[in-house]
Amino acid sequence: MILITGATGNIGRELTRELDAAGAPLRLLVRDPARATGLPGRPERVVGDLGVPETLASAFAGVDALFLLTQGIGTEFTEAAVSAASVAGVRRIVHLSSAHVTFDPMPAMARWHHERERIVGASGIPATFLRPGGFMTNALDWLPTLREAGYVLDPTGPGRHAPIDPADIAEVAALALTEDGHQGKGYALTGDEAFTVAEQVGILSAAVGRDIEVREALTPDEAVRFRFPAGAPKALADAIAEGLALMRADTIGFRTDTVERLLGRRPRTFADWCARNAETFRRPRAA
Repeated sequence: MILITGATGNIGRELTRELDAAGAPLRLLVRDPARATGLPGRPERVVGDLGVPETLASAFAGVDALFLLTQGIGTEFTEAAVSAASVAGVRRIVHLSSAHVTFDPMPAMARWHHERERIVGASGIPATFLRPGGFMTNALDWLPTLREAGYVLDPTGPGRHAPIDPADIAEVAALALTEDGHQGKGYALTGDEAFTVAEQVGILSAAVGRDIEVREALTPDEAVRFRFPAGAPKALADAIAEGLALMRADTIGFRTDTVERLLGRRPRTFADWCARNAETFRRPRAA
């Protein structure tokens, strides 16, 4: 039995579909069953919350492999999941981390991921660490200003990055969950095309069939507010500002060939992602 956490998120949805299509025995840990209505019907749903450890025993019972995705800046969700996995006798963990844990110096955001990796590694359960760079789905963060005023805010200027499609992460995760030979490894995952934000917006503009203005973020605070309009804790805001400064400075773009080596094909392109999601960006702002 494979247990997926984060099943209703961008990666989890793709992974659920991937494993369901392969006929894998599958269980989804969900906080709100209503959010899982668009997922395949065959996988078992168990209601639980990594933030409420006492809800996890039934979800982890009989589980052989765990896909672990935890968000935020703390480690308590990871600790709860690893504890439940140890009690249940889980034999394999595939943990979503970040490519930035391998950078020197390590950015603040990556230090939280690094600590979560340490917790998973210390459990003694064989683990695979998936370390993506930026996600193509981060472009969905552009929707508020795009729908409200027709522009995208650019916080990184000449900086380049190689975003990866969550569907590619899901395919790699499915391999690591169902095949031997991946335990004890860390896979840095990126797309193979490095873009500036302005170049990404140009590709999206072609997909939706209209011009989209790009405005440069003038201050780090403005860039952080773009991601978190209601504000963010200082530690998170500082980490985001640091990460954006590092992205601005990288005018080449960190890339790996890991997806091609593991899947035997090149990563999906950002143009393909934009074509598949064009209607989301064309949709008018909700009233």
